[in-house]
Amino acid sequence: MKKLIFLFFLISLLSQQVFATIVEASNPNYAGKTLIFSRYTDPVTSQAEPLFSLSFDNAGKAKANVDISEVVFVFSDFGVYRGMFFAEPGKTVELQLPPLREKSFADQKNPFFKPLSFWFNSSSELNKKISSFDSKFNQLTNQYFNELYFQQSKSKYDTVVHMLNMEFPVKGNGVFENHKKLKIKILESDVFRLKTENVSPFLASIKQNYWTTPAFMELFDKNFSNKLSFDAKKIKGSELKKAIAENNMNFLLNHVKTKYGLNGSIAELAALKMLHDGFYSGDFSKSSILSLLESETLAKSNDKMIREITKNVSKKLKFLLPGSQAPVICLPNIDGIQKCSNENKDKFKYLVFADAEMMVCREQLKYLVNIQKQFQKYLEIILVMRKTDLIEMKMFLVKNEIPGIKLIDENGKYIQQYRVRSFPTCLLLDENHNVIFSEAKAPLDGFEQQFGTYLRNELFERQRNQSR
Repeated sequence: MKKLIFLFFLISLLSQQVFATIVEASNPNYAGKTLIFSRYTDPVTSQAEPLFSLSFDNAGKAKANVDISEVVFVFSDFGVYRGMFFAEPGKTVELQLPPLREKSFADQKNPFFKPLSFWFNSSSELNKKISSFDSKFNQLTNQYFNELYFQQSKSKYDTVVHMLNMEFPVKGNGVFENHKKLKIKILESDVFRLKTENVSPFLASIKQNYWTTPAFMELFDKNFSNKLSFDAKKIKGSELKKAIAENNMNFLLNHVKTKYGLNGSIAELAALKMLHDGFYSGDFSKSSILSLLESETLAKSNDKMIREITKNVSKKLKFLLPGSQAPVICLPNIDGIQKCSNENKDKFKYLVFADAEMMVCREQLKYLVNIQKQFQKYLEIILVMRKTDLIEMKMFLVKNEIPGIKLIDENGKYIQQYRVRSFPTCLLLDENHNVIFSEAKAPLDGFEQQFGTYLRNELFERQRNQSR
């Protein structure tokens, strides 16, 4: 028995063996720059976590060692681009970088800007093949766009699939074959307007190690995005609404299994996606959604990956909820002195993320003078400024006597952490740095009324509690 246990342990150890992957790049135009490469944590939140970075020396050369145990999809957002590739354990890959093209002024200010996605030209056969396949796929679907997407031509769909199969026959590479199958299924789903229940058996056939690849995430999102709200509005949807309100996770899972023919981990994944989107829909109680995520059904799932995804979803949904602790911001102010947003324990905090290059932000910031005069006894204003020309920013702030602590987020660390999509973005925190309003009104858009009403009620409540 001891020998069997040792043998099992040895097999498990070998199956999870980590290999060093070497990633290299060379381009003089990137000298001094650093590219951060990330991977997706899961297909529900679509959040990214850094995996490694390439720091270019003065000659524009960079090299990094990445320890991975399996093929991993990674990407990097830089300039106007999103570069993608699959990192393979134990292999060396040399990435060819495109001509450097930084974001324009308009791109930087556009909250809906999307980078230009491309597969890195590289020495990797796998990535070359995927890049070639996607180029051919895009060329064919563009060529027959009207016949496919408007006329829903079965013959043209068959032609496209046949041409792809002829040029990219089965060769045994699991990662490529998975990518190919998913892309063709995406095309079939779009062309013939397939219902989710017709696609879900295919999704169930995809192994977990491909769940965080872009093709799977695209097909999964297409089929389960906002599905909880959609199903709750259909006939007998009241039963589903009641189950959500009563924190009945088993009912939701049975609904997924019955309606979409899913079982096991993929059924739990679909349920997590439905809960995630349902939280933001406004159709369900947020507290009920959070309670469902804490149910034993998910928290004690037999699948470790489902347990991890459940934690990711719960953490994302709870972030900046009223009553939660907001991340403390520590940054240099406009004079280079380090300041933290939690230093003052005596006042409420009006946190304003702003960009001094934008006219709309400038007008909003100017109105802070009025807010400061009205609430200076109770309110501390904290500005988190996007890094722009420091001299020009300082001149504007000083000339207009903009009040408050003025912090410079040079690398966008806290702008990213607070998930700021547009400027200005405002929050109201209490004296202990807990969230009161995660979407506080901007200075010119009614913050005076919003905070004034809250402050009167809060002071009255505190006084009443003291007199008891």
